[in-house]
Amino acid sequence: MLSQPTLFFIFSGVLLLAALRTITARNPVHAVLFLVLAFVSAACLWMMLHAEFLAIALVLVYVGAVMVLFLFVVMMLDIHIDRLRAGFWRHLPVAALVGLAIAVQLWLVLSHGAWRTAVPPQTTAGKSNIEQLGLLTFTEYVYPLQVAGAILLVAMVAAIALTLRARKDSKHQNPSEQVKVKRGERVRLVSMPTETDARQGRK
Repeated sequence: MLSQPTLFFIFSGVLLLAALRTITARNPVHAVLFLVLAFVSAACLWMMLHAEFLAIALVLVYVGAVMVLFLFVVMMLDIHIDRLRAGFWRHLPVAALVGLAIAVQLWLVLSHGAWRTAVPPQTTAGKSNIEQLGLLTFTEYVYPLQVAGAILLVAMVAAIALTLRARKDSKHQNPSEQVKVKRGERVRLVSMPTETDARQGRK
């Protein structure tokens, strides 16, 4: 039976390698599959932290829905990865600087032990993990939750508004114009010659 530190190093190593291969894979389908592996490894880490609800939500929502959708979209669009990598080396210094800044921030937090001295939120004893998460979400963190929901809603509306294009071949009805139509305008009788009249005209 493997110990908990050993499992942590295994899952963390797989997560880091999968994340690295996600951004370095030449095939976009392979990149999506490596991202799925990264999500599953992160879910295993959540399980080790006794956050079962977050782990199963990560697997069901991201791996089971979002990433499968991304995979089908990538496979159907047939994206040319060479065009996307055209400016890779040009943007590499800025990306390396941002990554270095993130690494320095993580090192400062972990080295000074700020995460150990932080006061954990008050939880109710005798409740399950899901009950405690729901209690904290809708009591102490209800305002940040609402702000995050509003930001996501604005982002979704903005994305729809930016990608919406008026189609010339689309047909729609105007109810206000339909109401204004009079009885005599609804049906128009047209007098057309019958087939018999046409034959007699030929003779």
